[in-house]
Amino acid sequence: MKKAKFLFTFLLAVFSLAAFAQEEQQEKSEPQEGHINQNKFRQLYQEFSTPNQYRTASGAPGPAYYQNTADYEIEVTLDDKNQKLSGFETITYTNNSPDPLEYLWVQLDQNVRAKDSKSPLRNGKELEPVNRPSSFVSDYIEEPFDGGFNIQEVSKDGKPLKYIINQTMMRVDLPETLEPGDDFEFSIKWWYNINDHVVNRGRSGYEYFPEDGNYNYVIAQFFPRMAVYNDVEGWQNYQFWGSGEFALPFGDYNVKITVPADHILDGTGKLQNRKKVFSDKMMKRYEQAKKSFDKPVFIVTEEEAREAEKGFSNKTKTWEFEAKMVRDFAFTTSRKYIWDMQAVDVGGKNVMAVSLYPKEGNPLWEDYSTKTVAHTLKSYSDHTFDYPYHKAISVHAKNQGMEYPMICWNYGRPNPDGSYTDRTKFGMISVIIHEVGHNFFPMIVNSDERQWGWMDEGLNSFVEYMAEQEFGEKYPEAIAPLDKYPSRRGEPTKITSYMKGNQEYIAPIMSNPENVYQLGNNAYGKPATALNILRETVMGRELFDYAFATYAKRWMFKHPTPEDFFRTMEDASGIDLDWYWRGWFYTTDYVDMGVKDVKSYYITDQPTKEGKKVLSNYGIEDPSQVQAVYVVEGASEEYNADLEKKDPLENAATLKEYMMDNFTEQERKKMKVPKHFYQVTFEKPGGLVMPLIVAYNYKDGTSEKVTYPAQIWRRNDKEVSRVLATDKVLESVVVDPDMETADVNTENNAWPKEEKPNEFEKFKEQQTKD
Repeated sequence: MKKAKFLFTFLLAVFSLAAFAQEEQQEKSEPQEGHINQNKFRQLYQEFSTPNQYRTASGAPGPAYYQNTADYEIEVTLDDKNQKLSGFETITYTNNSPDPLEYLWVQLDQNVRAKDSKSPLRNGKELEPVNRPSSFVSDYIEEPFDGGFNIQEVSKDGKPLKYIINQTMMRVDLPETLEPGDDFEFSIKWWYNINDHVVNRGRSGYEYFPEDGNYNYVIAQFFPRMAVYNDVEGWQNYQFWGSGEFALPFGDYNVKITVPADHILDGTGKLQNRKKVFSDKMMKRYEQAKKSFDKPVFIVTEEEAREAEKGFSNKTKTWEFEAKMVRDFAFTTSRKYIWDMQAVDVGGKNVMAVSLYPKEGNPLWEDYSTKTVAHTLKSYSDHTFDYPYHKAISVHAKNQGMEYPMICWNYGRPNPDGSYTDRTKFGMISVIIHEVGHNFFPMIVNSDERQWGWMDEGLNSFVEYMAEQEFGEKYPEAIAPLDKYPSRRGEPTKITSYMKGNQEYIAPIMSNPENVYQLGNNAYGKPATALNILRETVMGRELFDYAFATYAKRWMFKHPTPEDFFRTMEDASGIDLDWYWRGWFYTTDYVDMGVKDVKSYYITDQPTKEGKKVLSNYGIEDPSQVQAVYVVEGASEEYNADLEKKDPLENAATLKEYMMDNFTEQERKKMKVPKHFYQVTFEKPGGLVMPLIVAYNYKDGTSEKVTYPAQIWRRNDKEVSRVLATDKVLESVVVDPDMETADVNTENNAWPKEEKPNEFEKFKEQQTKD
């Protein structure tokens, strides 16, 4: 029987020593207090709610999932002379929950502009050393705008109902309990003064054009709306303070809107009396537009709009709309509007892409608005589900960007002479993509914006990024001379300045919109970037796209929570992502990974000090008793330059002997003994765990990129080493070479460290060039 043989390789030596040292330290140290599990890869059981019959552990709606509905009959009249809106509505609220309800909560969002609103008082304010005149007048001189709903009646069958108004919420007390499965019909009469959205940046309101004396109205939040009641928190009656947007139930709408007879109007839903409000010429053009898939058809031309804005009719016209299964209603109206439309094939169904804009929007809007709407519908449908509504409208509104079912307001105004910059053009295209995209999130995938702003803004900004890049590929002439669309958000490098900023002014994504410091970065930019990295780097497009579409389809016309999204992404992809959600969404940690050290080693059969120590730990004091391979660091005292020149098997005859004894000649021919062994130590000063992407570059000009999964950090959150065994001479190591991970500090990403010139050296170099 042959003497027992042991092959102690480089890895065995390194890790045996480390384990032995750790055990020895634990034995000698004093007893320590225990700690809770802070491992970055622990599951999210503490953060997540327990799955139940309403929402399953897979992220899908459960067998008992329910949602209440609110159907509306609304009649409103616009006073164009006094900028006032009056209305009467009848709401049919259906209780599909298992709970009996003693009262209903109605949202009065216009009350955020009431004279006694607490919203302007919720933030601290200091006197700035310099102010815009408009801001100074608004803050300190001008009388507060007299906004807010004036509730004239809350009744059932003409009999008053008891109600109480609490800021932007109104509780309606029911005469008797609303049992599960029953509905309750009641009416509200109201009016309010319409605000100037150009001055106060309201989500809706009017813009006045002094040149011709006309108003453009973009009207939303214009009627008292039912709050959501669900299995997560009962009534969602969190006040509307201004930042957190809306939580709304689905329902059917019948809306009649009376405006001046010479106005052009469009809104949520299908126009029911088109032949009454359209001229014969408009009807003919509309029929042409339904068949035009390559370019828009003008329903109202610029010439006609210019003529219309000169007159002010004293007559009125009523536009009637019907909308099924929508969560809200909005409309726009003006005599200044140019109106164009074209058809879009979405999953074999014709959808109308529509734009409404005054002459002040041209030529930019005529060239790009409807084209962008059409592109957005197709792009979003490809990534989620086929757009289910019959139209999508883009409305030109100065300084605006806001979304409602089937309609949205968008900025992007050329200079008075019609010229515009690329910034204006791309800004307009991007905001149209974003706001039209909101039809998917949250108008259909109906998340709670009041509580979780990122669930609509972040998810939508991510899909917007994909749609923007596809727009650049589809219309290269529109972005020339650029090679790709200049997206504002989504690319990893775009979020690093925010993530490495002052932690006192950064909040986790999983925060209410009212409680964050930088809403744009927090709710839009960071989640969009996180999802882009998840798609491109962590999961891969195939797994991500399937899981993302699964989430969208599961929660169409339903009310998802963050947990439903997180769970679905894991359930449909088979990838554990708790570490990713925790780091990116529940903390304000940032990414910072780099190369700490690189050491080169060679093999020998001559016992080394470190090798003897390892053997001694295993009770072997005489190295000659075992067959072993030792590693020698190139920079150590034991290193012999001859090791570098000879074949590895000549340096370590014991390795050659082992191979001869244990492998056939045919097996040995398939093997290649590497000449160089490099131990590369990576560090992670940042708190976020991420995949470690490394480019190894060799002196012969070749390179290889290796992606180590994020789990490489699971046992050591600070640093980790890898061994590179190769015949090539390593020249450099670069972490995250393509900047895929949002690494906030690239100065530690390379070995050897890249020497950057100081300011004086930069100055000298510039002087030389000059």
